[in-house]
Amino acid sequence: MNRVLIAPSLLAADFSNLHHEVQAVHQAGADWLHLDMMDGHFVPNLSFGPLVVQKLAGGALPLDVHLMVTNPAEYLQPVKKLQAHSMVVHVEACVHLQRLLSAIRAEGMLAGVALNPSTSPEFLEYVKDDLDIVLVMTVNPGFGGQAFLSSMLPKIKRVRQLVGSQPRITVDGGVGENNAKALVEAGADVLVAGNSVFSQADYAAAIAALRPL
Repeated sequence: MNRVLIAPSLLAADFSNLHHEVQAVHQAGADWLHLDMMDGHFVPNLSFGPLVVQKLAGGALPLDVHLMVTNPAEYLQPVKKLQAHSMVVHVEACVHLQRLLSAIRAEGMLAGVALNPSTSPEFLEYVKDDLDIVLVMTVNPGFGGQAFLSSMLPKIKRVRQLVGSQPRITVDGGVGENNAKALVEAGADVLVAGNSVFSQADYAAAIAALRPL
């Protein structure tokens, strides 16, 4: 298994003070910075656009960009300009998934695919050689602060069976101290945490609590 990484989600951060929030989670021991970009169409919400995120580009933490948009291919160059470490697209929004995953890698980023809770993971068999990350949504995407769907634990196990040991499995949605151990045991090795980090007074303690013993 890969070392388990903690990726605080900026969706739960203080939008009025993002630069400080990014510095704070870096100093607190975060491994990645998870960035949700929403278009108001694929999900019923808007979040960060490229112009806002440019202010965070080139920071000390790798940017893990999760696109909740209807036209992810059009974001390839804007996300590259953000100096993103990884670009994750939703299978539900991709007509030519393998082509886009290859294009992401060609631009020097890790290529990832996200699955909504109701999406079967079986298609991964046909794109696993083009994948660096599989993001299993453990809530329905679009809003932070939702309750974790425990029915996703068997799905995470199935994803690990399908893709093998190398691609990272990220989980996003309702991740906290109470379920982190079960998620890692199921096969996850990147935990995206929003409220369970940013709602706490001590970010370092919150991040440490998510790491497996």
